[in-house]
Amino acid sequence: MRCFKAYDPSDKPPCRGCSSYLMEPYIKCAECGPPPFFLCLQCFTRGFEYKKHQSDHTYEIMTSDFPVLDPSWTAQEEMALLEAVMDCGFGNWQDVANQMCTKTKEECEKHYMKHFINNPLFASTLLNLKQAEEAKTADTAIPFHSADDPPRPTFDSLLSRDMAGYMPARADFIEEFDNYAEWDLRDIDFVEDDSDILHALKMAVVDIYHSRLKERQRRKKIIRDHGLINLRKFQLMERRYPKEVQDLYETMRRFARIVGPVEHDKFIESHALEFELRREIKRLQEYRTAGITNFCSARTYDHLKKTREEERLKRTMLSEVLQYIQDSSACQQWLRRQADIDSGLTPSIPMASNSGRRSAPPLNLTGLPGTEKLNEKEKELCQMVRLVPGAYLEYKSALLNECNKQGGLRLAQARALIKIDVNKTRKIYDFLIREGYITKA
Repeated sequence: MRCFKAYDPSDKPPCRGCSSYLMEPYIKCAECGPPPFFLCLQCFTRGFEYKKHQSDHTYEIMTSDFPVLDPSWTAQEEMALLEAVMDCGFGNWQDVANQMCTKTKEECEKHYMKHFINNPLFASTLLNLKQAEEAKTADTAIPFHSADDPPRPTFDSLLSRDMAGYMPARADFIEEFDNYAEWDLRDIDFVEDDSDILHALKMAVVDIYHSRLKERQRRKKIIRDHGLINLRKFQLMERRYPKEVQDLYETMRRFARIVGPVEHDKFIESHALEFELRREIKRLQEYRTAGITNFCSARTYDHLKKTREEERLKRTMLSEVLQYIQDSSACQQWLRRQADIDSGLTPSIPMASNSGRRSAPPLNLTGLPGTEKLNEKEKELCQMVRLVPGAYLEYKSALLNECNKQGGLRLAQARALIKIDVNKTRKIYDFLIREGYITKA
């Protein structure tokens, strides 16, 4: 069996018969190997045999002296042209011709442009590769493209704090994560007189610095992939979910860096859909339990249910009156609260819920330190929640500072900052929101 194949001369082993360098054409045994069994023409004509190789085995004639793309260009010259373009660079046709030695500058340029640049076969192959790459990255996160005129927030402005110090014009942060990592290297100097132990210690410090740089880049990648630069926009997107889904969002946020942005969003969206379906199923089951068989009756049922709830609230108000009637001050506060509710306003005075036990009397603030720093509403709050003015001022300052840093504050964050009774924390948080001291995130 005879066939012709092109082979790179640098890849050929020596002849297995005489160990000489193989010159084209040479013979490759088709029945031996691996490794391939090569013979020069002299050993092949003598009928050389070695171990399993026999002289009657089928063989292939290995040569590059045949045309591939152009009748005037051999396969060896095609490979030489590609190597020359790789070594000299595209467009340096005179250097390419000098390295080939068998073709002129014009012949090299014409052949390369015709068969490797403008060839429809190669163009369609590149197009298919490009389409395959686009299909591969179609489901990944949308990359960030810088705008023509990106925002340039001034240092320590509200927009700069919202963007965590990110500068879009530079695509970097004002203050890096682990910002002083380079300080450990500023006094290190490698000299020839260092001992082996000292040199190893210095190299260990450099390795630690590289690991800190990797952590910095990893955090930047997470911020960009998940769109965390604009915190306010991220919080607005989170608020569109029900409270139960928001709690899950808060819990699963720490795992977002593991699953990726798209998978994380899909998980949250699927959970929100599941929550809506479960709530709808529960509502339909309630209709079925009540004996409702059509949606017209369901609307009537919802209206009557709302009316019954309002009547229950009125009865609860009466029980509150009976609870606070013994204290004239508490009674006046309750009356003002009911007046606010009747006028459609938010109650200005928080009331303790009726838990079946007698509530503690309001705290007397007379002579307590810090009382003179409170306004009337703050004094009423401290009396109702039984909180000394000094502690209230400390909690208020902590919540204000955190709100200014984050651009808003959630109740869960307030409870993490203030380690007191959760009900007192809620009342302080609601009061500060209502009075405009802080904003809700």
